[in-house]
Amino acid sequence: MGAIFQSLGRTVLAGVALLVLLIVLAGTANMGSHAWGAFVMRWLHVVCGVMWIGLLWYFNFVQIPSMPKIPDEQKPAISKVIAPTALFWFRWAALATVVTGLLVALMNGYLGAALMLARPFTAIGIGMWLALVMAFNVWFIIWPNQKKALGIVTVEAAEKAKAARLAMLTSRANTMLSIPMLFCMVAQQNGGL
Repeated sequence: MGAIFQSLGRTVLAGVALLVLLIVLAGTANMGSHAWGAFVMRWLHVVCGVMWIGLLWYFNFVQIPSMPKIPDEQKPAISKVIAPTALFWFRWAALATVVTGLLVALMNGYLGAALMLARPFTAIGIGMWLALVMAFNVWFIIWPNQKKALGIVTVEAAEKAKAARLAMLTSRANTMLSIPMLFCMVAQQNGGL
């Protein structure tokens, strides 16, 4: 068992194997149906969303507030190792969340209505638009500016500081947007809006 937990890859594979075992033991009758496919896509959407918003909140609740407390000689461990890896998973989780969410809406026949904010899909539509804005921010504002702030792209010190501030402020905007976005996503199927 210890060997499983010493490798992230083996841990994830063990989780998938456990999931398959649970599915087999439960004897899901409609496996292979459209409903099953839509359910699996929704599950993937939630998994990707947890990764995306989890990392967003990690950056805003843990990493950004902790940086001033870290001695200067230790900061490269964050900026050269941890942050680039976290940003890799962050931006790809954002894209995967959007793609799987659009596929869920398409598979269930409400994509157009939701994007047009038509009833009864107003809540999910608002959530989708907020998520699209947030994903745009990740790919076209946060990531390009983080590359400058982290030294992945070489720029002058003043531009590096400006890029770091813009990335942080945009990340904070996404944190703000994530609160109503998550509410709308849950509200749609639970009558909260």
